[in-house]
Amino acid sequence: MKLIREMNQGELAAYIDSHLRDKGIDVVLSGGASVAIYSDYRYVSEGLDFIARFFINHSEIKAIMKEMEFDRKGRYYFHSQTPYYVEFISGPPSVGQDLIEDIHELEMVTGIVRIISPTDSVKDRLAAYYHWQDLQSLEQALLVADSNPINLENIEAWSRREGKSTEFEEFKRRFQK
Repeated sequence: MKLIREMNQGELAAYIDSHLRDKGIDVVLSGGASVAIYSDYRYVSEGLDFIARFFINHSEIKAIMKEMEFDRKGRYYFHSQTPYYVEFISGPPSVGQDLIEDIHELEMVTGIVRIISPTDSVKDRLAAYYHWQDLQSLEQALLVADSNPINLENIEAWSRREGKSTEFEEFKRRFQK
């Protein structure tokens, strides 16, 4: 087994997810870490955002993370051998009003990480672009879309439901370049 200090972000996510799953805790990776993984680490994120698929017991998670030598400071968990911090978010996983049901499993040398799909990763980043005009999030969405098969029609339909058809057209224009 790799040492934590030798793990990249995806390997660390798989290590944590596998330990949690062994204890009956069902989470899915999202956020910037999913962008990093899906962009082959062309995007750098410092955090691992796990969303509970069902109920999340924070005291149970704290105990499991302690077993792996992670310390909780505020809402984040830190380990002395890695620059990545870990956060657990109450679920269920969603993007806007849509529940996320397409969960992918990626096998790493450290275990299996359950992660939102590339399509949902794009939507997750577009949500920040749509609602806060965050241009970095638009660039992150494009990184994922350029490196993975995505369902553009699904993203367009979701964008319409979010009332963001005009903003979607900007994403689509840049994606098709």
